[in-house]
Amino acid sequence: MEVSTTTTLYSATRLQLRGFGLPAGDTEPVDSTMTFPDGGHYRIEVPTVNSAEAAGRILAESQRRGFTINRITETFGMFRHTADEIRQYVDLGAQYGAEILMSVGPRATYDIGGGVQTPEGARTGYRLRGQEQVVRAIEDIKRAIDLGVRGFVVYDEGLVWVVDQMRKAGQLPAHIHLKASAHCGHGNPASARILEMLGANSFNPVRDLTLPMIGALRATVSIPIDIHVDNPRLSGGFVRTFDAPEFVRIASPVYLKTGNSALDGHGTKPTTSQVDDIVTQVEVVSEFLARYRPEACQSPVDTTKNRRGRRPLEAAATPI
Repeated sequence: MEVSTTTTLYSATRLQLRGFGLPAGDTEPVDSTMTFPDGGHYRIEVPTVNSAEAAGRILAESQRRGFTINRITETFGMFRHTADEIRQYVDLGAQYGAEILMSVGPRATYDIGGGVQTPEGARTGYRLRGQEQVVRAIEDIKRAIDLGVRGFVVYDEGLVWVVDQMRKAGQLPAHIHLKASAHCGHGNPASARILEMLGANSFNPVRDLTLPMIGALRATVSIPIDIHVDNPRLSGGFVRTFDAPEFVRIASPVYLKTGNSALDGHGTKPTTSQVDDIVTQVEVVSEFLARYRPEACQSPVDTTKNRRGRRPLEAAATPI
């Protein structure tokens, strides 16, 4: 709950933070007054879909069962996929009207540096080590753009800024989507504001935030927030299905990330049985949204905007 600035507890600091456009504290969740440009309050994202085969099965099965998936996110690393498989992802996005986001490949866990493997190394996250890795990350993005990809998961704040500068300079397409990953480790309004300023088009906070904490994020930034409804075992393993309608209420426009609780970890490829479990979890979340937040609108898919080389679905927030 947000603490009133009239209280004597840290009142001066709270007032000073308000002066910078930040909340005075974690806010009592209120209804968000923002939507996606198409009027939608939420979109469904299925993360950790690390093969085109799995993406195709998930999208086809969701269509057969009658619920909508707006975004498929790959997290294995683009540089670990062949050009043909990346094209398959792009074509699936066009066929089903789903956004396709792919992850920038070179990152700390794939690098030769030993620091990330130590207990302290968890603080490094997936960030890039050295300028040569920044160069290679940009090359990874350029390769994917040539193959039709228009949305990217970025794990390094510096890379977000560099790619945004390249967009502004006309060196990369202006409309590519930059998603700041939860692996950057951000979970407070000041950090969210920084990512927005650096050029992130959506922001994925850490996975274990309370509803008041998420409310404080929405009170600070206008870009969509990507929120985990559930998680792989190695990332916590929690399942917050009952929170999904509340995420929509307080954080709209929001991407609800669901399905990868069926997996053990982030960089894995799902088995056939795991794909079935992913689809079931997404269907359950869709049912909960219909039951407990029926007034909320999910963005429709659009098969005309995500063809190879064309502009993907917009993701900027719009006041109601």
